Amino acid sequence: MTAEQMRLLPPTEPEKAQADEAERKPIITLHSALDLFHEHMVAREWSPYTVRAFDSDLRLLERYLGDTAGVASLRPEQLEAFLEYLRHERGVPCNKKSLARRLTTLKVFFAWLCEQGATTGDLAAGLYHEPVSTPLPRILTDTELAQLEAETARQRDDPKAPDIRPLLLTRLLLDTGIKKGECMGLTLLDLDVGSPSAASILVRYSSPRQRHKERRLRVSAGFARAVPVYLQQYAPKQKLFECTARNLEYVLDSCEKRAGLPVRSLAFETLRWTFAAKEWQAGTEPELLRVKLGLSQISWAEVAEKLDKLSAKPL
Repeated sequence: MTAEQMRLLPPTEPEKAQADEAERKPIITLHSALDLFHEHMVAREWSPYTVRAFDSDLRLLERYLGDTAGVASLRPEQLEAFLEYLRHERGVPCNKKSLARRLTTLKVFFAWLCEQGATTGDLAAGLYHEPVSTPLPRILTDTELAQLEAETARQRDDPKAPDIRPLLLTRLLLDTGIKKGECMGLTLLDLDVGSPSAASILVRYSSPRQRHKERRLRVSAGFARAVPVYLQQYAPKQKLFECTARNLEYVLDSCEKRAGLPVRSLAFETLRWTFAAKEWQAGTEPELLRVKLGLSQISWAEVAEKLDKLSAKPL
C-alpha cells in the first residue's frame, strides 16, 4: 500500500450501520445532537483523545445553553457569547491554547450539524480566535539537507570504518516523519523492503488505546537498499534499532557536527517537521498528511496552521 493510498481503517459493518442509523435520527435538541455526534466520532474511529476532548468541550456548551435548547433555533451570536463566557465569565482560567481547541471543537461539530441538515447553515463558520503565538519549528533548508546527505553518504562509504546507520536513520525520518518512540518501536517484521520501488514500514503500537495511530508508510528506495547493508553491519535480532533512543540522538548529534550544520539543528523533531513541511509544499492532501503523522484532529489544527506559515519560507 502506497502512502498516497493510505487511509484510516474503515469502520466495521456494525459501526457503519450504527453511524447510518445515527444519521437517520432527527436532531432536535442540543442534548440529542451531542449523543449522535459522539456515535459519529466513535463509528469513524477518531482517536480516543479527540473523542474525550470534543465531548468535554461540547458538554460545556450544553450546560451554557441548556440541554433542551433546540438545534434549529441556535444562532451564531449564542456561540460568540459562549466563547466570551469561557474567556471572562466562567470563573475558570481559559488560556489561548484551550480556547483555540474549543473553537476547533465548535467548528467541527457545527459543520457536521450542517451536513446533517439540522441547521440552515454552518453556525460556527464565522467564529474567529486569534491564534496562539508560538514560535515556528525549525526545519532544514535544501542546502542543509544536501549537507546531511553528503555526510551520511561519506560515512557509508568510509573505507576504514563504513557505517550505514546514520544514512538509514536520517533517511527513515525524512521519508516518514515518525516520532522518536515510533522509530524505537520498529521491528524487523515491520519492514517491507523486498521491492525498493514499493517499500514501506508499518508503525504499530502495543497499547490498545493507541491502535488508532497504526499506519503503513511509504519509504524511499534509498532506505530500502540501505536495510540489507545495515542488517549485515549491525545484525539486529528483533528491533530495527537495538540500542537506546539516546544512542540514536548521539548519531544525529555527530551527523550535525560533521555536516557543519548549526548547533542543535538536527533532532528527531526537526526531521519530523522537515518531512511535514516538504509534504505540505508538495500539495499532499491535509487529511492524508494528518494520518501520516499520526495526529488527532485537535493536534492537527495547530500543526496545519504552522505548516501553512512554514510553506511561505524557502526550504
